[in-house]
Amino acid sequence: MTSATLLSPTTMPPEPTSGASAPSSRTRQRGYIRAILILDAVILVLAVIGGYFARFGGDEPRGSDIPYVIVGPALVVAWLVSLKALRCYDHRVLGYGADEYRRVSAASLRLAGAVAIAGYLADVGVSRGFLGISFAVGTVGLVIARFAARKRLHWSRSRGAGWSRRVLVIGDTAHVLELVHTLRREPYAGYQVVGACIPDALLAPVPQRLGDVPVLGSFRAILDAAAAINADTVAVTASNELTATRLRRLGWQLEGTGIDLVLAPALTDVAGPRIHTQPVAGLPLIHVEAPEFRGARKIIKSFVDRTLSFTALTAALPLLAVIALAIKLNSKGPVIFRQIRVGQGGQEFGVYKFRTMVVNADALLAELAAKNETDGLMFKIRNDPRVTRVGRVLRKWSLDELPQLANVLFGHMSLVGPRPPLPSEVARYDGDVARRLLVKPGITGLWQISGRSDLSWEDGIRLDLYYVENWSLAADLTILWKTVGAVVRTRGAY
Repeated sequence: MTSATLLSPTTMPPEPTSGASAPSSRTRQRGYIRAILILDAVILVLAVIGGYFARFGGDEPRGSDIPYVIVGPALVVAWLVSLKALRCYDHRVLGYGADEYRRVSAASLRLAGAVAIAGYLADVGVSRGFLGISFAVGTVGLVIARFAARKRLHWSRSRGAGWSRRVLVIGDTAHVLELVHTLRREPYAGYQVVGACIPDALLAPVPQRLGDVPVLGSFRAILDAAAAINADTVAVTASNELTATRLRRLGWQLEGTGIDLVLAPALTDVAGPRIHTQPVAGLPLIHVEAPEFRGARKIIKSFVDRTLSFTALTAALPLLAVIALAIKLNSKGPVIFRQIRVGQGGQEFGVYKFRTMVVNADALLAELAAKNETDGLMFKIRNDPRVTRVGRVLRKWSLDELPQLANVLFGHMSLVGPRPPLPSEVARYDGDVARRLLVKPGITGLWQISGRSDLSWEDGIRLDLYYVENWSLAADLTILWKTVGAVVRTRGAY
């Protein structure tokens, strides 16, 4: 679990400004929840009306003991109640994470089941076609509407246009800096660090800063510091001086102030499904399940990979032929480039790509080594002179990687996974980085949807290791969906 995941994200709190007229965080939060409620109601009304006309058209509905002028509004109200009952308007799930979508879908499916059972027992004769269309359209519409609202929220947060919590971080210097880095890595989560408090022993006699974060005092002045910077959240990270008693008293002091207290344990990069909290003797113990590298889910993942890759290869045959012809006409050399990469368990295999460089590209590498624009073990330059004219187009839209579908079909790779490394890179891996080899490499992955070549080596490795530890079929489908957007934007493709 990352620090940003442990902090329960709230939606659209303000970035307070000076002056009494500035709206409070709670006011902005309630306003966003109301907007989501209205949006949901509009979607459901349209879904019910659409279901009615799709089923009956202009005909008079028959066979129902209750007129549809009552059934329709009652269904909308019951749907909204179901959403409320499953806490789909809880500020802690709005705007960040997959839980919002899961709750919306679960509320809709449960209501559909309840309506079907009630209709059967009461024998009211409401059209199953009407109900089926309404629930299908409504559920999909709710998820799409929530997604659109979230993107608008994330856009506002990324532009610094407010809508983020003002956070005071308290803890040891190293842990404060780590939490600040984690929260700033994902600004759309809605946490803006505006100050810090550190232990007495670390305070200098003059005001100081941790990076660009001002240090406002010690643990004795937390409430005063929060008031000074108009913070609405106090985030506690690790420190030897923050004992359980002291932390409990801090919670008491924050009661009635409107300031939320959140905890960021040192446990990071572990996804929610692997974490279970169990209270023992008043202590919330966090149980962390081990990563899963084999078993039924792995078999299902392999089946899905091969099925989708075969389907995609079959559908893309005309495009593959056009690309092959363009490469052949543009430059001399083979159409397919085969390069040795390292896969699961350190096994080497040949990865297939459309050739995008001149045939003597490897021989020219030594001459270009000094121009490397990336850190770490990879070699990348934005305007590589070895890339052909057709190759630039293929790389821009990631079309050069289409032959890797054959690697997936043969079992060398997965559709989603870490970037397949070169043997020369693996030879320089340390113990942590080598964990990337515990799963099959992928055509796409978290690195692909997070910036590709624009990422630093450290960030790329972090994303790969996160995937290795927390992969799931649902996450794979999400990454595949986001890959389409990443390819269209062409960010980091060179």
